[in-house]
Amino acid sequence: MGQQHRRTGRAVTAVVAVGLMAVATGCSGGAVAEGSGAGAPGDPREMVRRSADFLVRAGSAKARTSMEMASGGTRVTVRGEGVYDFRRQLGEFEVVLPQDPAGGRARRPVTELMSDGALYMKNRGAGVPADKWVRIETRSLSDGNLVTGGATDPLAAAELLRGARKVTYVGEERVGGAEVRHYRGVADLRTAAKASSAGQRGALGAAAAKGFSGGKVPFEAYLDERGRVRKLRQQFTVANADVASTTLLYGFGVPVGVRLPAEKDIFAGKIAGS
Repeated sequence: MGQQHRRTGRAVTAVVAVGLMAVATGCSGGAVAEGSGAGAPGDPREMVRRSADFLVRAGSAKARTSMEMASGGTRVTVRGEGVYDFRRQLGEFEVVLPQDPAGGRARRPVTELMSDGALYMKNRGAGVPADKWVRIETRSLSDGNLVTGGATDPLAAAELLRGARKVTYVGEERVGGAEVRHYRGVADLRTAAKASSAGQRGALGAAAAKGFSGGKVPFEAYLDERGRVRKLRQQFTVANADVASTTLLYGFGVPVGVRLPAEKDIFAGKIAGS
């Protein structure tokens, strides 16, 4: 059993790293309705669909992310922390991969820069020099970078809600000391891609076109009194694993000084294993 667990653990860790490696190449507490819900302020579906607009209005935020992957009874978690500018569609995160179940040295955090159309990664290993970045066009990814980097782009996560359907208003709760309204529903990727901002349309459109996660994304969204996402949990299916991505947003209006790498700092060689 121990040997089988190690094998399964290595398989799930491989799924976690799939993006970092391959990119180089229900019960409810409210009334369920297509855009209605008992006790909900306004139209729940429209409240959820507009949440990305309120994030852009807020300007920026600090963020914590976690991506849990489960397969064969084994669960691993990738964690990230950083800042995001919703108006410029730029973010910077440090992403920590889980330790190899077989043992060995702890992995160095991967620095990720997210922009409207590209993902940049540093300290990703696989033969890439430590001082170089890897750049990937998000529209080239089958998931539109919703899971590839191990941290879902916060704006892409919110833009996915533009495809929200059958939204349930669950009730009021508290997240990070803030009063929030809890909503539950399923987002349609194709609808979200058509309604998303220009910077996210290509990546989400690619994910929809390639049938990522079956085109449907169950979610739990927690919005504050200004309509901003405070917490968002989304469920994906990828490589025979269930993936739960959670994004927490706080510290709205924080300065974000993200600068994208110069061309000379981007690795142009072959990635090991690609």
